Amino acid sequence: MTTMSDASLMQADLTELRRSLHRRPEIGLDLPQTQRAVLAALEGLPLEITLGSSSTSVTAVLRGGRPGPAVLLRGDMDALPVTEATGLEYASEIEGVMHACGHDLHVAMLVGAARLLCARRETLQGDVVFMFQPGEEGYDGARLMIAEGVLEAAGRRVSAAYGLHVSSYRERGVFFSRPGPLMSGSHELRVVVEGAGGHGSLPHLSRDPVNAAAEMVTALQSMVTRRFDIFDPVVLSVGVFRAGTKINIVPDEAGFEATLRSFSPAAGALLRAETRRVCEGVAAAHGLTAVVRFTDGFPVTVNDRHHHDVAGAVVSQTLGADRFRLMDHPVAASEDFSFVLNEVPGCYVHLGARVDTGSDAPAAPNHSAHAVFDDGVLSDGALVLAELALRALRNEAAVR
Repeated sequence: MTTMSDASLMQADLTELRRSLHRRPEIGLDLPQTQRAVLAALEGLPLEITLGSSSTSVTAVLRGGRPGPAVLLRGDMDALPVTEATGLEYASEIEGVMHACGHDLHVAMLVGAARLLCARRETLQGDVVFMFQPGEEGYDGARLMIAEGVLEAAGRRVSAAYGLHVSSYRERGVFFSRPGPLMSGSHELRVVVEGAGGHGSLPHLSRDPVNAAAEMVTALQSMVTRRFDIFDPVVLSVGVFRAGTKINIVPDEAGFEATLRSFSPAAGALLRAETRRVCEGVAAAHGLTAVVRFTDGFPVTVNDRHHHDVAGAVVSQTLGADRFRLMDHPVAASEDFSFVLNEVPGCYVHLGARVDTGSDAPAAPNHSAHAVFDDGVLSDGALVLAELALRALRNEAAVR
């Protein structure tokens, strides 16, 4: 069994790794410097390592000393197109790129978990797959790694999967989760309203797409409040609206883009169907045509109840009962670890990493240029990931 002292001994090394990653963030699927840093951090450990062919992913397999099942631990590695404004001495050195979502901490924690588990290799009742994933921030990284076989990297399919995500605004050192839906599923919407342009002084000789598109935006918000169960909610947010080139010209077309979020497959399907019906109906009422397109994003992140209970027990027994809290409701953000949890049961956990500034002002959230994360949670995150793997292997081996 791992111990808190084992993990705390790694704190300085994990902090150094995290800060070096923070200085040199990379976006998307191609993270060559990050991949090299991960490989260097894993050097000398008894791991079977495979590099991705469609991305710079790293899959590392630890073979346990005794036969048993396989479990997966995941850490995402990519940064965001954000210009850092934290003023930290280890702030990003890459203009316009920042680890604003804390994935640098995730990498360091997963490296720490690998080191803890490698030290106990002979007592492991099965194998552990470490999934170092690029491209979480909208680049389909999880699905690419699944397609390349990460779930079967141990030679058989993993029986459970775990991951965690730091939060810059939640209480430092406290783990948060819930069984069932944890994070929303998301889709992208793009609508183009096709009209006929003309002079702004002669609207009757044109077919104005701007009014129709604007009406769609408001009609969609009415749809959300009238067509959906309040206990299975959805969110539709328009973030882009485009129309025209000059104030006295009626344009030929207008359009908008939005995100759609839901917490169940049924609500997500209904949201897409109703959105199409509203947009096409409003366009028809104006004598126009609407081209409605959806792009699949992430499915709902759903925690298996058993594995959620395992996570709660591991945190409570390892760090203390006050370190794990049940979330009252899901989070409206989305996460591509959902693709893994669609394939195998498991649990995703949030870890508070709020920096204590002594101020009552709310902390900047993830994705903000001002987001900061407390390095002090690194050893706790590594410890919990390692203990989750140990507990899952023991539990799975016991029922075989």
